[in-house]
Amino acid sequence: MEKKKKFKIQNYRFVIQTAFALLCIWIGIEFYLFVRFLDSGGASGFFPRPPGVDGFLPISSFMSFYLFLKTGEISMIHPAGFFIFTAILLVSFAFGKSFCSWFCPVGFLSELLGDLGKLIFRKNIRMPKFLDYPLRSLKYLLLGFLLYSVMFVMSDMAVKSFLESPYNIVSDIKMYYFFADISRFSLIVISILFLLSIVFRGFWCRYLCPYGGFLGIMSLLSTNKIKRTASSCIDCKLCTKACPSFIQVHKVNTVISDECTSCLNCVDVCPVKDTLELKNVVLKKRVNKKIAAAGVVGIFILVTGFGMLTGYWQNNISKEEYLNHYKYIEEYGHPTDTKKMRELNEESGSKNESVTPERKKSN
Repeated sequence: MEKKKKFKIQNYRFVIQTAFALLCIWIGIEFYLFVRFLDSGGASGFFPRPPGVDGFLPISSFMSFYLFLKTGEISMIHPAGFFIFTAILLVSFAFGKSFCSWFCPVGFLSELLGDLGKLIFRKNIRMPKFLDYPLRSLKYLLLGFLLYSVMFVMSDMAVKSFLESPYNIVSDIKMYYFFADISRFSLIVISILFLLSIVFRGFWCRYLCPYGGFLGIMSLLSTNKIKRTASSCIDCKLCTKACPSFIQVHKVNTVISDECTSCLNCVDVCPVKDTLELKNVVLKKRVNKKIAAAGVVGIFILVTGFGMLTGYWQNNISKEEYLNHYKYIEEYGHPTDTKKMRELNEESGSKNESVTPERKKSN
């Protein structure tokens, strides 16, 4: 048995997670300054809206991506969200559900809470199987509802109308005020999720995040997967113990799971050289851990950088239009109830109308 070198990719992953979390915090600060400008009615110094905030609007980003697939058009309301969503999808195709464990700030926070729980309880507590499987289906039910609502209920024009609606234009500002003026009930719910994430590692990600569910399904198509060489495996089970998603790595030859986030924890802890590796199952070649890390980061930077260089990053909404919409922000509701959905679909038959009734009102 040959011992392998103790190079830990987790150190690199932690640096990448921390850097991305700090970037998100900086985007949050910039967005706060932008909202403060709107709240002052334009009296305070103008601070431009950071396009990166589009990354926190996954539903709008998905709808933009879907519209692009159907029409070839990139919506200029939240264009950065389209490129961020596209980058995340490509990363998932290349290296599995890696966005969740390498970039996602919620995933990073979930990991830290899980580590805290491990310190408190001396181990990661797993949800009983009779609850685990039904709860895991929740994120797919939420995902299915979203996909059905967009892909089967709404026409192409309805999707475009929603993206151009006043509600979607100010949806990021509404999200800001949801947390800035959070209700007692919402605070209680978030606190419960925090506590559950300490007790049950990755509670939100494993059971409730539809975004993660979507990426999990996409990751099944990835050609780069964790492979185990059974002939050299010593059955130490360290890989299974290290897996934050509770995958029985020591029992399989290839890890094929919608819960695998390609964190490479299992590969790091394996004590036997060439026994547990990231491999391309088509080319049947080993993928170096450093190459995998560079690939995850590189794909994300290339796609989002392309959006910036081609002028599809910043939206086309002027500060004057933002100030006007801000006056009516309390009146803008989510146009997805039955009546509103019908109105959006009826618009698809009109060549002269391309905006929702609410947007007419704002003009």
